[in-house]
Amino acid sequence: MSSATEPTPGSLLANAIQWDAEGLLPAVVQQYDSGRVLMLAWMNLEAVEQTITTGEAHYYSRSRRTQWRKGETSGHTQRVVELRLDCDCDALLLLVDQKGVACHTGRKSCWFHGVQDGRIVVLNTPDVNLNILSRG
Repeated sequence: MSSATEPTPGSLLANAIQWDAEGLLPAVVQQYDSGRVLMLAWMNLEAVEQTITTGEAHYYSRSRRTQWRKGETSGHTQRVVELRLDCDCDALLLLVDQKGVACHTGRKSCWFHGVQDGRIVVLNTPDVNLNILSRG
């Protein structure tokens, strides 16, 4: 009998990923049913494993140098429906069911800036959650 354990989904995925020099991977996050791109975050091995284990999105904060679970302070969670690697295995796509808003600014998506007439502008979208924005 072999004493080797079966590889877990997390270890199979982790072995396929082409991590950057800091052990990180960009993760594009998209609403599973509408296709709306919600945010871009970073994941390390621990975040990938926690995401697979719990079914909730976990990320790595490059500025704070710490793990975090989406919604741990805001309550705006992301249930992961599907994970996909890109063709080079150096970026991950998370198809999620977003509960609440995705952006820390109170918008449904982090993608609300546009370029118009050579200037960066805030697009007029109905994404604003005024309760979050008014907290100051």
